[in-house]
Amino acid sequence: MDLAASKAALAAAVVLGGYLCGSVPYGLLVARLRGVDIRQRGSGNSGATNVARSLGKKLGALVLALDAAKGALPVLLVLWLGLDRSVHPFVVTLAGLGAVLGHCYPPWLRFRGGKGVATALGVFAVVDAELALGCVAVFVVLWVALRLASVGSMAAALLLPLLQWAAARPNHELALGIGAAALIMVRHRDNLRRLRAGKEHRV
Repeated sequence: MDLAASKAALAAAVVLGGYLCGSVPYGLLVARLRGVDIRQRGSGNSGATNVARSLGKKLGALVLALDAAKGALPVLLVLWLGLDRSVHPFVVTLAGLGAVLGHCYPPWLRFRGGKGVATALGVFAVVDAELALGCVAVFVVLWVALRLASVGSMAAALLLPLLQWAAARPNHELALGIGAAALIMVRHRDNLRRLRAGKEHRV
């Protein structure tokens, strides 16, 4: 196998590894420890927000931490192995997007997962902690003001690539920000419909 084919195979493995790591449904597993199928509660989503709404903020915070960790892990592994230098910087993008994609569309739940926000937070806590912290601040301000996690999540997701562009971050980081924001917005389609109807769930 020549060098180009080896790098392509490695990039594919990074995407798959990130996807499988991101696909672990911690919200479902944590809820089952309490004897609850989280898919039958609240919005039916397996993410941290629905867990917090249905089972309490402590369990919601636990799921948030676990979902963030599964986003951070594949990116940390890529950086630790130096694949961003030996293969290509965009390997970081592939690992991060793979994790967010796995969270949103896990094969174990018939591709019906969470919204991707916590997992994306874990990814960017590694890639660009400064901008990630700024987006968290925006989320917190909007959540405190409106008690609508979806509004804070979408605002933070859309803000991130704008901040990356303004700060002249590398192309592979900007591509990661745009891709993650797109996935998060797609997963919030139902929230947008409920917001327009004035029926969005508050936390």
